[in-house]
Amino acid sequence: MTAALLQSDLPFPVRRGKVRDVYDLGENLLIVATDRISAFDCIMPNGIPDKGRILTALSLFWFAMFKDIENHLIATEVADYPAALKPFADQLSGRSMLVKKASVIQIECVARGYLAGSGWKEYQKSQTVCGVSLPWGLRQCDQIPDPIFTPATKEESGHDINIDFAETVRRIGQPLADELRCRTLSIYTRAADYARGRGVIIADTKFEFGQMPDGRLILVDEILTPDSSRFWPADKYQSGRDQESFDKQFVRNWLEGQPWDKTPPAPALPEEVVAGTRAKYAEAYERLTGREW
Repeated sequence: MTAALLQSDLPFPVRRGKVRDVYDLGENLLIVATDRISAFDCIMPNGIPDKGRILTALSLFWFAMFKDIENHLIATEVADYPAALKPFADQLSGRSMLVKKASVIQIECVARGYLAGSGWKEYQKSQTVCGVSLPWGLRQCDQIPDPIFTPATKEESGHDINIDFAETVRRIGQPLADELRCRTLSIYTRAADYARGRGVIIADTKFEFGQMPDGRLILVDEILTPDSSRFWPADKYQSGRDQESFDKQFVRNWLEGQPWDKTPPAPALPEEVVAGTRAKYAEAYERLTGREW
């Protein structure tokens, strides 16, 4: 197993998120997916080897599948990058994307096909999810009759905050809100239908969109990865309970058993948790793409 890359180091202005290092190259951006992993809004001190490469490869797979929908991708091979980036190939190969600059819309575009997470919590209280009324009597992780658009705010730190569609309209206007809802549900439905045929349920996912200077919408950031989606193995699905998932399950389960108050610094992850988490990410990639990792 290769060593985890916890932070890239390039001589350009950078903004570091929980997982990605985003470099400003002037006209374009360079996104580097590190092997950092966070849980409970805290970045773990050690990472998951290959995680950034798996996330990048899976995003590229989906971008290719949805080539009819414009995205921010310019190049992914270091050989095609500007000359100033080529000396850093060891940090960039397989885990980076040269992308167009876009004005990111400050709304997380979430599509839900199943009742889980914060959606399940809200439903139990009000029979709604982000203001969308749902039938009475649904159980945890039940499939929703039709996928729903459940937007959220984009927060710099901590959890994003769920909002209803009316609040989305208030923030960005009716035409743009309508377009985001339409695109989000269309991409989700297509992806979920494909994934089901590969033995994976996409319970929910989030997309980010940006606007180019001429106003056109494009997909940005990662799409349909274990970090941005809830992936469940279809052969083990059973409604009425929590599901096994292809994501940070090993990390969260281990942390819940530790004497840790969920504030930094987080404890280091043991080798078996790191290996188990890496295996889940790789399995998600292999199931969805049909390619060996």
